[in-house]
Amino acid sequence: MQLMFNTYTPTLLYLIHSYQHHTTSSVNVCVPFRGKSNTDLYTGLCSNMSLYSFGLEPLSCHAWNKDRTQIAISPNSSVVNIYQKKGKEWSKIHELKEHSGRITGIDWAPESNRIVTCASDRNAYVWTLKDGAWKPTLVLVRINRAATCVKWSPLENKFALGSGAKLISVCYFEKENDWWLSKHIKKGICSTVLSLDWHPNNILLAAGSADFHCRVFSTYIKEIEDKPGPTPWGVKMPFGEMLLENKDCGGWVHSVAFSPSGDTLAWVSHNSAISIADATHGKEITQLTTEQLPLLSVLYASETETVAAGHDCCPYQFSYKGPGKLQFVQKLGISKQTSKNSMSAMQHFRNLDKKATTDEEDNELNTLHQNSITQLCVVEGNKAKVEKFSSVSLDGAMVLWEFKH
Repeated sequence: MQLMFNTYTPTLLYLIHSYQHHTTSSVNVCVPFRGKSNTDLYTGLCSNMSLYSFGLEPLSCHAWNKDRTQIAISPNSSVVNIYQKKGKEWSKIHELKEHSGRITGIDWAPESNRIVTCASDRNAYVWTLKDGAWKPTLVLVRINRAATCVKWSPLENKFALGSGAKLISVCYFEKENDWWLSKHIKKGICSTVLSLDWHPNNILLAAGSADFHCRVFSTYIKEIEDKPGPTPWGVKMPFGEMLLENKDCGGWVHSVAFSPSGDTLAWVSHNSAISIADATHGKEITQLTTEQLPLLSVLYASETETVAAGHDCCPYQFSYKGPGKLQFVQKLGISKQTSKNSMSAMQHFRNLDKKATTDEEDNELNTLHQNSITQLCVVEGNKAKVEKFSSVSLDGAMVLWEFKH
């Protein structure tokens, strides 16, 4: 492909950059742009990462199936697209169209192979694959504000849904009437529930909300499960019992995550802080205020290591070794010098086209993602030892990251 500077407009250069609507590329060694396809644009930015583009629309949330061969993604709309990996490409194989509002949460149950979705239309659907097609079942969530997040429980016999109605709907299947019912947790919640995560015991549920609070509730439903045993978080656990309430999070709580054992709880808030509550040490809370922009998603990579990402467009690793011992470890991603070298040829063409100069002014970020990361998910391994995780961003891209322990 021979490039002629006087015929390439900024728009066409951008189209070259976004060539192939669903293009994939592995990131291994630093090479300049050769003008062949989007694959060459990103080859080599850094080791141990792979970038996949799903178009130009922001990706608000995603979920993987059990064997990680399929991914469900919402492109900031009322539709969920399901893609399947074929070689190095992702091909769209299904569209889930039932919601009338923007999708705000997706979760894919690995064992039952059911997908639950929620949206700003105040509804949630449980999708079941029958005869090669996904069939929706409406859930009676009983909320009068937008749903914001949804999570299957570890045993997949219930799921929790957060909303702007200042409550959490815990939904379970009633076999007698063949429908999904919900019970509400309202105690103490004064604003929108923004994030949820389940304890490994299938009973406790962590919730972060816009009232600057992080809480842990019991979701014990006697109709469908056995009475829970004691945990470091509490002994008596009737439905709706609040076992932790941290009132000093310093900002909206964007994401919460239990550790693999369930003994610690991490959350990230809008004051650029990451916090951990330790149930084995009297629920003592350790907070670390970072120098980065606010983090939007957090997950555990092991019992002591966490990964968080957000408005800085790249993941960060943190380590917790006990009360008062929470520290920043490293930035996961590409260095500024590597980014500059690998993209300098592309920027060279842009500068020639726009300004007839080769000035090295670059408006692109020195990160693989070019906009805020909205969600992190485990791809390989489990919470006890995550080997690979994914991130989706407002730039329409998904990146796979290898985590080295």
